[in-house]
Amino acid sequence: MTKRIEGTMRMIVIGADTHKDTHTAVAVADGTGQLVDELTAPARKAGYAQHLDWARGLGPERVWAVEDCRHVSGGLERFLVASGERVIRVPPKLMGKSRKGSRERGKSDPIDAANVARAALQEGIETLPAAYLDEEAMEIKLLLDHRENLVRSRTDDQRRLRWHLHQLFPELEIPAGALDRMVWLEKVAGKLSRASQGARVRVARELLRSIRSQVRRAAGLEREIATLVKAKAPELLALPGCGSLSAAKILAETAGAERFASDAKLARLAGIAPIPASSGRRDRHRLDRGGNRQLNCALHRIAVTQGRVHPPARAYLARKQAEGKSRMEALRCLKRHLARRVWQLLPQSEIDRSMPTVDSQRDVLSPQIAVAA
Repeated sequence: MTKRIEGTMRMIVIGADTHKDTHTAVAVADGTGQLVDELTAPARKAGYAQHLDWARGLGPERVWAVEDCRHVSGGLERFLVASGERVIRVPPKLMGKSRKGSRERGKSDPIDAANVARAALQEGIETLPAAYLDEEAMEIKLLLDHRENLVRSRTDDQRRLRWHLHQLFPELEIPAGALDRMVWLEKVAGKLSRASQGARVRVARELLRSIRSQVRRAAGLEREIATLVKAKAPELLALPGCGSLSAAKILAETAGAERFASDAKLARLAGIAPIPASSGRRDRHRLDRGGNRQLNCALHRIAVTQGRVHPPARAYLARKQAEGKSRMEALRCLKRHLARRVWQLLPQSEIDRSMPTVDSQRDVLSPQIAVAA
């Protein structure tokens, strides 16, 4: 039964603690954090509908704060967004901080759900990323994650194969990255076929077959991902230094440009925007080591590539280093500009953003910027 609270309730924040079998939702009042009601339902479509009907009975103004555990919260997120609900994602770290500062002792699903809602209130609902239904981005993310798992498995097999080859053929020198190429795999296969067929050789040949299969599958997935990215965001591929895998990572991790009201919000999500660390008369900022490290890594790869092959970016980095910044500090400045440019290039289906004024300092990012300016 819904609890009555004093005063006029402007909005309800519903915190959700998600698990494989059940989801628990707790509604708290905006402004006070006072508990309103709670509900636990199965983690199935019928349970999602039960949560939705319950939430609609609490009041017309509400927002869902879901702990960002994608593998167990994704189904509820997609159902709510498709039903027209406003959903924001709360990082588990914020929920943990809220639980430490809570007066309520112990741990349970309702306690965790309430702490998710209160963490959203404390952090600020407008500052947290909103969930957005982007099925194309989900397809890209699933394929990209599968390819990365294949590459990790291939790397493990290559490492084991190298040790066996070192024992069998100490004189054989295999360059770094050579076992990703079929020409080298064929050369190794030939040596193994001519060797005495002991246990070590049989193990090495089995590892070699696995590596060959993984190389072909990873290459096929990369071609499929490139086709999807080209159809969804060809502008990203036109950005100097941005290949299909980096563009796919950006699309997969942003999951809808509509979630970001400004390039600053995207930069904050990626952990690129510096964090204020001032005290008294000392005015300074420090590096943000949080944020989405996958997205940060994709932008870092683009920045490093631009610094190597793109003349405007090379000139920008040289200018920053001449001002006294280290190479890494200069790259961080370039990454912040890249975050702005990427935000401009992300596919936007529902809103029309005006392009911000581009000054000469930002011309390092892409030839298109100079034209726009």
